[in-house]
Amino acid sequence: MKYIILTLSLVTISVNAGDNIDFVVSSERVFNSDKQKFEALDVGVCGKKICAIAGRGSLKANAKKYLDYGTKVISPGFIDPHTHSLSELSKYSTRANLNYLTQGVTTVINGNDGKSPESIVKTAKQLLEQGIGTNVAFFIGHNTVRNAVMGQADRKATLSELKKMKMLVEQNMQAGALGLSTGLYYLPGTFASTEEVVELAKIAAEYQGIYETHLRDESTFNIGFLNAIKEAIAIAEQAKMPLHLGHIKALGVDVWGQSTKAIELVQAAQKRGVKITADQYPWLASGTSISGAVVPSWVREGGKKATIKRLNDKTLYQKIHAEITENIRRRGGAERLLITVTEQPNISGKTLAEVAKSHSKSPADTVIELAKGPVVKVASFNMLEQDVKNFMVKPWVVTSSDGSNGHPRKYASFPKKLKTYVLEQQLITLETFLLQSTTATANALNIDDRGAIRLGLNADLIIFEPTSVKVNASFKQWNILSTGFNDVFINGQYVVQDGSYNGVLAGEFVKPHTL
Repeated sequence: MKYIILTLSLVTISVNAGDNIDFVVSSERVFNSDKQKFEALDVGVCGKKICAIAGRGSLKANAKKYLDYGTKVISPGFIDPHTHSLSELSKYSTRANLNYLTQGVTTVINGNDGKSPESIVKTAKQLLEQGIGTNVAFFIGHNTVRNAVMGQADRKATLSELKKMKMLVEQNMQAGALGLSTGLYYLPGTFASTEEVVELAKIAAEYQGIYETHLRDESTFNIGFLNAIKEAIAIAEQAKMPLHLGHIKALGVDVWGQSTKAIELVQAAQKRGVKITADQYPWLASGTSISGAVVPSWVREGGKKATIKRLNDKTLYQKIHAEITENIRRRGGAERLLITVTEQPNISGKTLAEVAKSHSKSPADTVIELAKGPVVKVASFNMLEQDVKNFMVKPWVVTSSDGSNGHPRKYASFPKKLKTYVLEQQLITLETFLLQSTTATANALNIDDRGAIRLGLNADLIIFEPTSVKVNASFKQWNILSTGFNDVFINGQYVVQDGSYNGVLAGEFVKPHTL
C-alpha cells in the first residue's frame, strides 16, 4: 500500500508511507487562519513543505521528530509588507536579519516607497548566493526607474523616457516583482504626474501586479491627505489593478481625525470593485531624515550639493525658512521631532526644540544647518492614537514595520502591536492580530506559497507564548532585539531554537503566485 490514509473528524491527510515525516510541531493552540481560530493540531513537515495536518497526537508515530509545544501558539511566520531591510540582507554581518526574525517575521518585502534595486533578478541572485536569514520579495520602485532614466529632473517625461521606464518595469515584473511601488512624496517621484504613474502601473498590471504606494501626501504638504487617497484609487482604477496603501496614516495636526473620511473613500472604492488593502505600523511616530521631514522638495531637487547651494543662497533664505517653519508646524511643532541618529552625539536623543534652544537659534535655522551636514534621522510624533486605532480594526489593514534606523519599529513593530493593542488595550483579538500579520498579508501581496498553515505550503512557522513577548526597543534605544518569539522555522528549517539563533540561513526569494 503506497499511502496511509488518516481520516479524522477534523481533517483528512495523506502521508507517504515510504517517507516518514521529517518533524511534527504540536500544540493546543495552532492558528487556523481559514477559520480564524485556534485548534489542537499536529503539523507535519516534509522537507520545505507542510505535508500533514491532523488532530493533536495523531502524527506522533509517523514523525522522525515530534516537538510538543503544549499550549504555546503555533502560527504561520509573519510577513512584513514594508521593511527597507535590503541593506541588512546584503551585508555579511547582518544578513541573518535578526531584528526581523526576533519579531517572528519570516518574510520581508523590499522595494517600497518607490525605491528598489534597478534589477531585482540580479539582486535576488546575489542575496541567495551569500545566504539570507529571512525570505525576501520585491516591488519595482518608480523612483528608482525614473531616476535611472531621468535623474532628479523636475519635469514631465518625454515619450522616449516613458518608454524606457516601461521597459524597466516590465523586465522586473518578469523577474518576479510583486508590482509597482511609488513614493510620490519623495524625490524624484514627487515630480511625476498621475498620468505617468498610470502608464507604468498598466505595465505591472499586465503581469497581475499590485500598485503599492507611499501617498503623495499624508498631511497637507501638497495636495492633501484625502486627495492623495483619491489619486491612489484613481491610478489603480485606471490601471485596473489592486491597490495597496503603504503605512497608512493621518500625519500631522492638520489632518488629525481624517482617518474616518479616508476609510470612507477606500470602502466606497471597494464597493465599486477596486481591491484595496493597506499596511500600518503600530506607533504614533513616523521616522525619516530631518531633510525629508521638513525641507521642501524643491530645495532638495538635484541631490545634496544642489540642496546645500540653495540652503546657502541668501536670496532664497526667507522662502526656505518660512516653508520649513510651516512644515515643522504641520508635524506638531519642534518638540515633536526627536533626533535619533546623527554623527553629533551631543544632540542625539534631543528634540529639535531642545537643540534649537541650546544653540539660540530658531527651529528652522537649526534645520537649515543640520540639513547641510551628514544625514540626521528623526522620529516625528505626528499621529493621533484614535486615527491609528480606526485604521487598525479594518479587515483590509495588515501589520508592517516600515523599518528604519533611528526608530524602534525596525526592531519591535509586531511585538508592539501584540503587547499594546491585543494584550493591554484589547482593541483587536489575538486571532485578528495573527491574521493581519500572516494570511491577510499574503493575500494582499499575491503570495500563495506561505502565510498559512495548509497542506503544500512552505513551512514558515513561529512558536511563542503571547504574554512572554517583550518590546525591548524604545525611541531612546531603538536597536534592541525583541524577545519571546523563541522558535522559528523557515522553509522547514529550524532557525531560532529556544530563543537563540542557530546560524541557519534558510531564506528564499519569494515570487507572486502569477509566476
